[in-house]
Amino acid sequence: MRPLSSLVLILIAWLATAFGAAAQIQRTERIAAELTPMTAWATPGSTVIVAVRQDIKPGWHTYWRNPGDSGGPTTLDWTLPDGLSAGDIVWPLPERQRLQDLMNYGYSDEVYLPVPIEVPAAVAPGEILRLSVDALFMVCSDEMCVPDEMTLTLALPVAADQPPLDARHGAAIQRVVEQAPRPADLQARVTRQGEALLLTVTGAEVEALGGRDVYFFPFEGGVIDHPAEQTLTRGEAGLGLTIPAGRAILAGGLTGPIAGVLATPDGAWQITAEVGEPLAGVTGAALPSEGGIAAFLQAALFALLGGLILNLMPCVFPVLAMKAASLSAAAHDRVEARRDGLAFLAGVLATFLILALVLIALRAAGQAIGWGFQLQSPAVIATLALLMLAVALNLSGLFEVGLAAQGAGGRLSRLPGGAGAFFTGVLAVVVAAPCTAPFMAVALGAALVMPAPMAAAVFLMLGLGLALPYLAVSLSPGLLSRLPRPGPWMGRLKAILALPMYGAAGWLAWVFARQAGLDALGLLFVAALLLALAALLWGWRQAARMEGRGAFSSAVAAGLALLLAAGLGVAAVRAAQAPVLPGADPTSGALASQPWSPEAVQAALAEGRPVLVNFTADWCVTCKINERVALATASTRDALAEADAVYMVGDWTLRDDVIARELERHGRSGVPLYLLYAPGETEPRILPQLLTPGVVADALREATPAA
Repeated sequence: MRPLSSLVLILIAWLATAFGAAAQIQRTERIAAELTPMTAWATPGSTVIVAVRQDIKPGWHTYWRNPGDSGGPTTLDWTLPDGLSAGDIVWPLPERQRLQDLMNYGYSDEVYLPVPIEVPAAVAPGEILRLSVDALFMVCSDEMCVPDEMTLTLALPVAADQPPLDARHGAAIQRVVEQAPRPADLQARVTRQGEALLLTVTGAEVEALGGRDVYFFPFEGGVIDHPAEQTLTRGEAGLGLTIPAGRAILAGGLTGPIAGVLATPDGAWQITAEVGEPLAGVTGAALPSEGGIAAFLQAALFALLGGLILNLMPCVFPVLAMKAASLSAAAHDRVEARRDGLAFLAGVLATFLILALVLIALRAAGQAIGWGFQLQSPAVIATLALLMLAVALNLSGLFEVGLAAQGAGGRLSRLPGGAGAFFTGVLAVVVAAPCTAPFMAVALGAALVMPAPMAAAVFLMLGLGLALPYLAVSLSPGLLSRLPRPGPWMGRLKAILALPMYGAAGWLAWVFARQAGLDALGLLFVAALLLALAALLWGWRQAARMEGRGAFSSAVAAGLALLLAAGLGVAAVRAAQAPVLPGADPTSGALASQPWSPEAVQAALAEGRPVLVNFTADWCVTCKINERVALATASTRDALAEADAVYMVGDWTLRDDVIARELERHGRSGVPLYLLYAPGETEPRILPQLLTPGVVADALREATPAA
């Protein structure tokens, strides 16, 4: 029986080799792949190793489980006989692939991705296990990426005896399995130190480590700055790596353990570093700070320029018009003018600082959030709309703020003094959030990845830029003397300046409707009517007090308080609970679009089509102007058709963490952001924040593949 048994085993091994050879090597222009076993057959009740073998053409590469700064990992979707189950890929140690200022982790030439498959004991010797896997490879060169999908199959015999290695690839797969990073008896700790992470590792494997080529590959993207140098230091008990932190850590904080592979000249090990103080006996290296200081100074300068330009943006004009009226009223009282200018500056700086600290705190708590986050709340929008209406009613003369107790026909009341100037500064900052001026976007994007003190300083520079023109006028006697003297013209000016305030209130009501729905808008209109009635009653009260009719004025004041509280309460509560208006179109024009998603972009690029992405929000006035003037035009529509381009819209009117992270990835903290993806290019082109049809058409022509 012995010779017969040997003959059967030889026959099974021959069949396995024959099936494997017939198997189906799948090929594209970039890669060939097949499913191949480590052993000649499987045995019942064991774990068999099957590998996806990739033969990658020169100049191309695939990716590790964390692809780095671009690309995507290989994914496997198994179809197996009943009772069999596939485990996770045993990932070999990847190569570091640098492309300009990017760092990717992946593979070139030939690579095996082993996968353990559990074979149940009930499988009978002599069966053939037919294995199938749908594999998706992201195959990239320095110029383009192509997703290659293949279905790989393998017929694997089952026998009762111990199997030998597969004659073709068994030894190579075994080496990969033996050398793959695996858990070790290492203790690891990660500590955030400013813009860097200190990774300390102790254990027998690293105590006497030779060489200096030590590198940490994190399992998740965004944890470290992939292209940056990792600085090694040694201690009595182990080693330390000082690594510049990635965007996810800088924006959201170090909130949990970090897992990855520690690659050394003597081996590679999987580690999980808990958050805490550095391990005893290990120190880290200090990162050079010159680059950080230079980046901070550049961001501060851009913030100052962005704040100055913010004065010209349409969403800020209504509030600044009110400030201009205040300066005109104080033009010939230098002490009062100086006080108003400084109070306005204080209001601007205080509000910018509060918004900055709230934003930084939310990001440190792990929230994906950006500039203008307060206007993503319908309750805030409703409150601002009613506030703008109140200011407009005041400028129209329905009631006065700070009216002196004097007879009718007295002098015109000025807008409020120091407190009013401070409040105007606060209001200017709140409504400035929808506008992202040139330079401002770059500054805010950089600030949000800096340490908190630097970030706060950048926000304060932005506020200084916003307030600087009015501060200069209020502190300059020469400029003040050029303004006309107070007179009846000021009443007409106030009436004229009420118009943009009414317009701002109407615009905010429209945004509120887009966010909360038509039913909520109806309640907001009721609140606005009650507010107007309250303003009228307040004006009557002021007149009654001037005429000495105090009892009547007290009753009116009580009714006023009740009406105002009811109106504001109904609007705020209803807004906070309101659903999004179904079917809201995020664009203001008729340009055909589809919703943005990273998957939709990659699908269009895989078809060889350029992609124009518009990140917008209904509360972003600059966005709406660009859409009306540059995007929703016949010339842009024709340019998109000629380029066979896809137009996508990322609507940030309400909070969307995916969009917030995408903005952050491109160094922005708010909208608008316009990206143009060209087939064959790894990163998109960022278009100017102020668009023209010509800018869009030229960019589309440049992104169109040559015929």
